[in-house]
Amino acid sequence: QVQLVESGGGLVQAGGSLRLSCAASGRTFSRYAMGWFRQAPGKERESVAVVDWSGASTYYADSVKGRFTIFRDNAKNTVYLQMNSLKPEDTAVYYCAAEGVEYGLGTSAYRYDYWGQGTQVTVSS
Repeated sequence: QVQLVESGGGLVQAGGSLRLSCAASGRTFSRYAMGWFRQAPGKERESVAVVDWSGASTYYADSVKGRFTIFRDNAKNTVYLQMNSLKPEDTAVYYCAAEGVEYGLGTSAYRYDYWGQGTQVTVSS
């Protein structure tokens, strides 16, 4: 059974930074794309950033390009989301997810079979 455990959320002022981490276990981590998604109150879950199995290819939502960086350490079975220049509109619960098929790079939530419990990110103005 795949398990994903997120950490690193919290409260930060606008313009500040946070780094989210997601530790994975239960299958060969290095074969699967990993993604970060978020959901704000009253809104649908949206993709934020995705990284392929090797770390070489990434995808970012337009709203976070240039501010967020996704990267992974396959030796540690961990994926990260570095968030800089945070804005109040980044406030949401952030979820780590693992894609269901090997060697993909899905950007939609339906491609992801395994999800963490979520971590709250709150950006104050």
